[in-house]
Amino acid sequence: MLRESRVAPTALVAQSFAAIQRDDLDPVALRKLRAGSALGRVIASGVSQRHLARPALLERIEESGRQETHELDRYLNTLGTIAAITPLLGLLGTVIGMIDVFTQFDRFGDTPQDVLAGGIGEALITTSAGLIVAIPSLVAFRYLRGRVKRLALDLERHALKLVDALEDVK
Repeated sequence: MLRESRVAPTALVAQSFAAIQRDDLDPVALRKLRAGSALGRVIASGVSQRHLARPALLERIEESGRQETHELDRYLNTLGTIAAITPLLGLLGTVIGMIDVFTQFDRFGDTPQDVLAGGIGEALITTSAGLIVAIPSLVAFRYLRGRVKRLALDLERHALKLVDALEDVK
């Protein structure tokens, strides 16, 4: 979903600008443009509003870009939540394991080492499990968040070029 070729295909920019120069973007072409990619939807939004003055056109294109960026970003919150909560779940397991150890002390007084080792082992396993999930989740979250920001900047850069191209045609 976050591949550049899917979000902002390079060929689409050249094709769209050539079609704008030829004034060859009818409703069917705009429908195809919208169906192809996030950048296509931003370009189609601008072309369909090309009669507006530059400030109004920029506002419409920016709104379209914000919507597309939101779509690119929509699943990252879930990944970020997983990255944030799994260490806490591991810590919860650690606390539960340690409570078990101290419960054994309270209940039996002089507790055998294997019972203590079981509680401590449970604590360590849950901590490590939380970290095993959290670390790759956090790395993936940060990487994908950066990717979305780069793609959003690409959309914005192409949108500004679009406005200039539309003004040249007017």
